[in-house]
Amino acid sequence: MTNTPDERSAEPAGKQVLGPDDVRRAITRMAHEIIERNRGLAGVALVGIQTGGVWVAELLAAEIARIEPETGGVRLGSVDTSLYRDDIGLRPVTPGTVSDFTFSVEGATVVLVDDVLYTGRTVRSALDAIGDYGRPSSVQLAVIVDRGHRELPIRPDYVGKNLPTSSEESVSVTAEGVVISGGGS
Repeated sequence: MTNTPDERSAEPAGKQVLGPDDVRRAITRMAHEIIERNRGLAGVALVGIQTGGVWVAELLAAEIARIEPETGGVRLGSVDTSLYRDDIGLRPVTPGTVSDFTFSVEGATVVLVDDVLYTGRTVRSALDAIGDYGRPSSVQLAVIVDRGHRELPIRPDYVGKNLPTSSEESVSVTAEGVVISGGGS
């Protein structure tokens, strides 16, 4: 379960493991790491995975622009993975968003951005979706929370917080913090 910053009023009951300052610091650190690993921003594009990764990508883009104002920032887009999922028959598909690329992914260094990495299936579907828009030179992955439990060989390049959880627990990420609920926590 993930929430966008606009859904903060309905905070789930549970244990808060990161507060707003922690999320802000994680975003700042990840922005620095993206710039350092790519030796600048030439050819770099942030692509938020709908819906939870979009607000994270926007915060990362704003922080990168603050750190490197002379570069003019980083390209920003979003990708909807709902029709690319491999579990379409197991859960309802409701494509309510659209992918938004105002740039070509062809030859770009795409940094996929999501709020939580869990099984890896959403990332796999995002890779398939991006492939329909072109062939990036490389794809990196940035997430606020990596909770483990991978079903696919997916590993994030940039992580705000490694947060081991049980499969019965739910993790909610907003700009106001990270909350774990369920599983008797």
